[in-house]
Amino acid sequence: MDGKILARIGAVVFIAVALTVTAIEMSSKDEQSDAIATRGRPLALQDPLAAELRRCTGIGEAGPRDPGCLKAWAESRRRFLGQHDSATAPAAVAPKTLFPDVPASADRKEGEGTDVTAPAMQVEPPRPEAR
Repeated sequence: MDGKILARIGAVVFIAVALTVTAIEMSSKDEQSDAIATRGRPLALQDPLAAELRRCTGIGEAGPRDPGCLKAWAESRRRFLGQHDSATAPAAVAPKTLFPDVPASADRKEGEGTDVTAPAMQVEPPRPEAR
């Protein structure tokens, strides 16, 4: 036999085996997923937090303002981070001001006041003259 013919036969056998294994694997996964879906109670009855999180996801932009969603997200974070009780949760941090040195004066005219884009410079008080 010629080497090219032997290589072609080997390739065809390899592809046939791969297709057979793929077909068997695909048919067995369908049976397993059906067994998992029908087994036990629905997910919402197993974990009420999951049902609340699903509801919060469905309400869209109203979620961050809903007290139930805020509690559910806090509980989910606590579970994920492995914290045992809410006493170990980090305290809420107040947002920091972007430009704390700039006065919030609304009566400034255009061109007046400090330049908020420039870095803040510290001015030293004048020193008395030495005699």
